[in-house]
Amino acid sequence: MNSVDLSVKLFEEGYVCSQAVFAAFSEDFGVKKEDALKIGSCFGSGMRKAEVCGACTGALMVLGLKYGEDKSKSNEVCEKFLDEFKNENGSYLCRDLLNCDISTEKGREYAIDNNLFSELCPKMVESASKIVEEILKKRSE
Repeated sequence: MNSVDLSVKLFEEGYVCSQAVFAAFSEDFGVKKEDALKIGSCFGSGMRKAEVCGACTGALMVLGLKYGEDKSKSNEVCEKFLDEFKNENGSYLCRDLLNCDISTEKGREYAIDNNLFSELCPKMVESASKIVEEILKKRSE
């Protein structure tokens, strides 16, 4: 199973978006999947505040593992990732992507009633994972 498929599978198994993306790639960079799941646990749902999408946060953790020793490279891939994700999805902010603020009870209810966690969020996990995969592939060529 490739990393993109694994990230979606992990999300569908009940892990939050940040955990799913980070853990799907982590072992390629020397971080045990179990540790990645722990590290990524507090970043889902835009850090529970509907801020930067957790799938993006997980993706940036992956890119940090690969490029974090060089500030200019890490800044470059961070900006590239966020720009690509925004171009593809319209935003990288959870509240914009879901069209509600899931840090509030009303927002969470809206997301649940409209199946956003089961229909939209897996697409964001997949999108983030594909963009990470593309960045890693292009930079290794």
